[in-house]
Amino acid sequence: MTAVHTGSCLCGAVRYEVRGLLRDSIACHCSQCRKTSGHYWSATQAKTADLHLLEGRGLRWFRSSGIAQRGFCQHCGSSLFWRPDGADTTSIGSGTLDGPSGLKTMCHIYVADKGNYVDIAPAVAQWPQGRPG
Repeated sequence: MTAVHTGSCLCGAVRYEVRGLLRDSIACHCSQCRKTSGHYWSATQAKTADLHLLEGRGLRWFRSSGIAQRGFCQHCGSSLFWRPDGADTTSIGSGTLDGPSGLKTMCHIYVADKGNYVDIAPAVAQWPQGRPG
């Protein structure tokens, strides 16, 4: 049976469901993720075809780099999605999921850019830049 996960922005103007598998979360400390979230951004990932909007009136996309766009709510400002150009996957802010997700943090990336106030448990994999492979 296919798992179904739901989530939303803070105000509910963007609600979604994922009908399929979610990857464990990756915590990204790059400067763009820090600026868009106010901290590091923890995201799961799903096939874009498995991500379905239940309410999309607030969703807007921002071209944040030459390789990707970020989806956010224009009403409450919640950061929701990160979508790389040409990929068949969309990253989903782990904190936007409803209820227990069963996800774990699998690694931290771009830790060379992390805020000086962040301490990362040594048991979790860390990469100075992006994740290899």
